[in-house]
This record gives sequence, structure tokens and C-alpha cells, in this order.
Amino acid sequence: MPTSTPPPGDRRFLARTADALAALPGVQAVLLGGSRAQGTAGPDSDWDLAVHYRGPFDPQDLRDLGWEGEVSPVGGWGGGVFNGGAWLRVDGRAVDVHYRDLDVVEREVVRAGRGEFDVEPLMFHVAGIPTYLVVAELALGRVLRGEAPRVEGYPDALRRAAPGVWADRADATLAYARRAHAERGAATACLGLVAVAAHAYAHAVLARRATWATNDKRLLAAAGLDGLDGVVAAAGRDAASLVATVDEVRRHARAVLDA
Repeated sequence: MPTSTPPPGDRRFLARTADALAALPGVQAVLLGGSRAQGTAGPDSDWDLAVHYRGPFDPQDLRDLGWEGEVSPVGGWGGGVFNGGAWLRVDGRAVDVHYRDLDVVEREVVRAGRGEFDVEPLMFHVAGIPTYLVVAELALGRVLRGEAPRVEGYPDALRRAAPGVWADRADATLAYARRAHAERGAATACLGLVAVAAHAYAHAVLARRATWATNDKRLLAAAGLDGLDGVVAAAGRDAASLVATVDEVRRHARAVLDA
């Protein structure tokens, strides 16, 4: 929840923008997310807004608002729980609009309560995203217009199940990176998989702590794994150095996870 009151200009801007989005056909709710909802935004932070819709949603209706920027089709960001959105300029401010199918969101709220989730690929997210990310948005965001599902706290079943799923993925990824790439001196492929594993470990740590995360930007730091940056930066290109890097990443991450 916000920790400070935004200036009057920001409040007026947000109200106008939320009203316009809420009036789009099919939209049932508009949520403020990201750093603006959590009270951690800087002056240049984007405005993250999610439109929760029921039934068909036509991005052309969003384009017709006349805001400058790029509007994706539904499914344009992979077709999973993150099924599209727009990068816009509204009154001189950077605004990200995310499409959220309420049927999908409600399903994932129920599944998270049972400790169930999938991991889906999404551009710019190193290890992919858990489908419970849309549940985290509800928990951390603020409903501006309409009604959206309520999420109270971090589900116990998810806290029990998610760390093992993520840690197993990370362990397997590092094992493959070591065997298939590090031992052959294939630095690019090896370190790419190391990055994937590091972010999977971060998801495991945060789930064990019952801490929601909604993006990759500060994921390692939030999990206390930003020390891995130095390990990766110091990696050599020869096989012995790469093997040592893989082993150190696993040792460091496991120490944090098991603490």
C-alpha cells in the first residue's frame, strides 16, 4: 500500500487515466501496481495500471483513446497470464497498461491458495514468471475503479510448495550448465543458464519468506542474492573457471535459501 500521499497533480492525472480505462468495454476494474502502489516510486517511475476485463477485450478501444505509444494485441506478450498490454505516454507521463483476464486471474487466485502454479516464459524475465504473479499484483496493488478479487496475505500452501519447485529448477539448470557448457568452456551459454538459475533461486527464497515479487528488476537484491553479481562478473572464459563459477553460484544461493 502507498506510504505517502501523491501530489495533487499526480492524483488528478491518475483519476483521469483510471476513469478513461474503466470506461473501456469489458473492463471491470482498474488497478494501480508497481512502485506507485507501494509508495517506493521516484519522480521518473512509470505508472503501472492493469485493466481487469471479463469476456472479450479489444485493444483497439485502448488505441482509440488517442494516447501516444505501442498497444499490443491480446496474447501479444506470450498468451499466458500476462497476455498483453501497452507502453504509452499520457499527459507527458510514462504509463504501462497491462491486460488481465478476470477469468484467468480468479483461477490463479484459487490455484495459489492450493499451492499450485506454473512457470511461463515472458520477455525480459530471466527465469520466466510464476502464474501466481497476477495474485501478487492483487496483494500489492490498489484498486482504483471497480472491483477485483481480494488477496489477504501469502497463502500457506504456496509458501510450502513454491520454494521446492523453484529450487529444483535452479539445481537442474546449474547441473546442465556445468555439464553441457562449463566443462567445454562455452561461456555465453553457461553464464546465460547461471543467470536463469540465480533468478529461480531468488523466487525460491522469496516464496520461503512468503514475500511477493512482481518483476525482475530488483529480484536478486530482494532475495539477498545480489552477491551473485560479483561471482558472475569474476567468471573466466576457460572451463575450470566456468565450472568454479557454477559451483560457487550454487553454494552461495543454497546458503541463502537454507538459512
